Formats: sequence, C-alpha cells, structure tokens
Amino acid sequence: MPISQEQLNEMAKNLPTMANDPQSVRQRVEAMEVLLERSFRIPGVNLPVGLDSIIGLVPVVGDIITAMMGAYMVWEARNLGMSKWQLTRMAANVGIDALLGAVPLAGDLFDFFWRSNTKNLRIIKRHLDKKHPGTKIIDV
Repeated sequence: MPISQEQLNEMAKNLPTMANDPQSVRQRVEAMEVLLERSFRIPGVNLPVGLDSIIGLVPVVGDIITAMMGAYMVWEARNLGMSKWQLTRMAANVGIDALLGAVPLAGDLFDFFWRSNTKNLRIIKRHLDKKHPGTKIIDV
C-alpha cells in the first residue's frame, strides 16, 4: 500500500529534530563520550570502560567502528565552528587511537588508557565554555 505525500509529511513532522544549537551539541558529545569511554564498570576493580575498549577487542573492524564514532565528535566540533588547530588535534587523537588500537593485545591495552574521546570532549568543552558560556554546566 503506497504512502501519500501527506502521510509522509506527517511522519517527518513527528521525527525528533537534531538541533544545531551549542547546548544540544554539548549534550550529544557528552553522551557520546560517556558511551565510548565510561559506560560500564569492570567488576572487582571498579574501572570505567566504554564501547571504545570493548568493540576495539574485535580485530580491525572494531577499531574502524570506534574511529568512526570518535570522528562523529570531530564532525560536531566542525559544526560548532572550532578552529582548524583544534579540529586537527581532535582528529590526531582519534587517529592515534585507531592506529595504535589496531595492534593486537597491546593496542587493546592502549585503548583502555588513551581515552581519545575524553581528550576531545575536553577540547570541545573548553571551546563551548569560552564561546558559548550559556551552555556551561556545573559538574557535580
């Protein structure tokens, strides 16, 4: 049964929007960093790990997937109008994570300690706090 243009427009209206205001971007990159770097705890030692460390255990494919997820944060930073220097630093963090994370075993250990997405979140937060102070959130 074909869908009419009116039905399609109504469905599109009901989809959530991805706002590009700095506050929305901040919330998205913070959520991505939590997901990639500290969404789980290792039982017994209580150390935080995320999908970056877990998916990175899958040789080659896992590192490609986590690099693409990290590149999303760089893309969001570009949309904020961050400087080329900041974007280069962020891309280098993701690149180092992807390249060294691809080394079997040693790369997985490196992924656990490097936390490129946390580094990139810090760069984005510094930019937002300076250029868009209204987005600043007091961390407890």
